[in-house]
Amino acid sequence: MVQSREVASVTIAVLLVLAGCGGFVANGVDSSANQRTATETTTPEAPSPAAANGTLEVHFINVGQSVATLLVSPDNETMLIDSGDFTDDGEYVLQYLDRQDIDRIDHFVVSHNDADHIGGNAAVIRHYETEKNGVGAVYDPGIAASTQTYERYLDAVDAYNVTLYETREGDRIRFAGVETTVLGPPEPYLENAARNENSIVLRIEHGETSFLFTGDAEDDQEAYLVETYGSGLRSTVLKAGHHGSASSTSGSLLNATDPRTVVVSSAYDSQYGHPSNETLGRLAARSVPAYWTATHGDTVLTSNGTAVTVSTQRAAPTAPLSLRSGNPIAPGTTEPVQPRAIYFDRSSPRTDTPVATETPSVTDGGTPTENTSGDLIIDRVRADAAGDDRDNLNDEYVVFRNAGAEPLEMGGWTVADEAGHTYTVPDGFTLEPDATVTLHTGSGTDTDTDLYWGSGRPIWNNGGDTITVTDTDNETVLKRSY
Repeated sequence: MVQSREVASVTIAVLLVLAGCGGFVANGVDSSANQRTATETTTPEAPSPAAANGTLEVHFINVGQSVATLLVSPDNETMLIDSGDFTDDGEYVLQYLDRQDIDRIDHFVVSHNDADHIGGNAAVIRHYETEKNGVGAVYDPGIAASTQTYERYLDAVDAYNVTLYETREGDRIRFAGVETTVLGPPEPYLENAARNENSIVLRIEHGETSFLFTGDAEDDQEAYLVETYGSGLRSTVLKAGHHGSASSTSGSLLNATDPRTVVVSSAYDSQYGHPSNETLGRLAARSVPAYWTATHGDTVLTSNGTAVTVSTQRAAPTAPLSLRSGNPIAPGTTEPVQPRAIYFDRSSPRTDTPVATETPSVTDGGTPTENTSGDLIIDRVRADAAGDDRDNLNDEYVVFRNAGAEPLEMGGWTVADEAGHTYTVPDGFTLEPDATVTLHTGSGTDTDTDLYWGSGRPIWNNGGDTITVTDTDNETVLKRSY
C-alpha cells in the first residue's frame, strides 16, 4: 500500500510543456516564497464560508453533461471538485457558489483534465482571486490535455500565483474537520496515462458516514481500486463514475463500496446516453437508490456524522430503472432544495480502511446506536414525503436491513417513535440475510419487502425523531435517532 505523504508542488512550466505549449516560463508558482503544505491553504484573514454547524455538506451542482461538487467541512473549509463544462465557462458553478455565499475556495480538486470537468477552472480562479478571498491550492493528477480550456486553466493558475499540487495515491489533503484520503491515481499511471483511468479518487469520512468520488474512473482504475482496497472502499454515498457510463460503477466496485445511495451527474438528454441502462441495472439489482442531477436538480447531502440527509430541488424517482421517468430540470435553476431522505451507514464496524488513520470524532452525531442483536440496521429514513405528508403517507417510510448471516424472526417485534406511536410486526414475518423491508406509514398489503403501519397520519417528524425496535422479550433491538 502506498504510504501517506503530503502532496508535492509542481511547476506550471512542466505541465505546459506536456500540453505542447513550450516556451512558457512559470511566474514564481514554484518559488520558495510560495511553497507550502496542504495544511496552509486557509489564510487567517479569510472569512468563513456559510456555517456548516458541525456538519459536512456535499453539494452536487446541476451543471448538465458535466460535474461540479462543492464540499463545506464541519470547520467551514471549502473544497470544489471540478467546475463544469467548457461550454458554460463556469457560469453555473459561479452562480451556485454565489448563492451559497462561498467567499473562498480552500481546496480546488481537478479530478482529471477533460474539458467537461475543467471548463470553469479559469473563470473560478480568476473570480475568486480578483473579487473574493482567493483559492488556497489546486490539486491536479498531472496528466496534461492539448486543449485551449486546459491552457486557460494553467494560465490562470500562473497569473494569480496559485499553488498547484500534482496529486497521487497516498497523498493527503488536509480538509479541516474530516478525514480525506487520496486513492488515485496510482504511481505509475494506469493505461498509458489515459486521463479517465487516472482520475483523482477521494474518499472522505465524517464520523460513521463516508463519500467516494471517483472522477471519470472506468473499468481499469475501478479494478485497481477494488484489488488494492477491497471492502475498505465501503462508503455511505458513491458518486457514479464517468457520469454513469456503462464502463464505470461496475458490479465489483458496487460490491466493495456497498453504498446506501448513488448520485449521478449528467444531462437529461446526454448525447452519450448517460446514465447507461447497464449501470442503472447494476444499481437496481442491489436495491441502491439513485439521485440524478438532471431530474432532481441540485442535490445536497448533509452528514452529521451518523446519518446523511439528501435534499434536492425536485422530488423525482430514485429507483434506478425509473430515473428517466422524472421530468428534466435545467442547470442554473434557483429553486431551493427540500429534504427527501435520510441514509445511515452500516452499524457494524469497518474491518479495514484504505489507509491507517484514527477514527475521526463526531462533532454533532446525535444519539449513538443501540443494537443488541447486531443484525438489524436502518438503511434509510424518509420522514418528509413528497408534497403534503398527510396526503402521501406511504411515501413516508423506514427501511430496515438484516446485516447478519442468519434470518431474523421479527414477528411480534415493535417499532416506535419518540411520541410512543407503536407498530407491531405481523406474526411469522422473517427478514432474510442482507434483505431489506420498508415500513410505510400508510396502508397497504404486507409483503416480504413492504410492511404497512396503517396509520391515518404521519408518524416520523421531519425535523428529527428516534426509531426504537423492541423484540418479543421487550428488549431493545435497535435505537437510532436522526
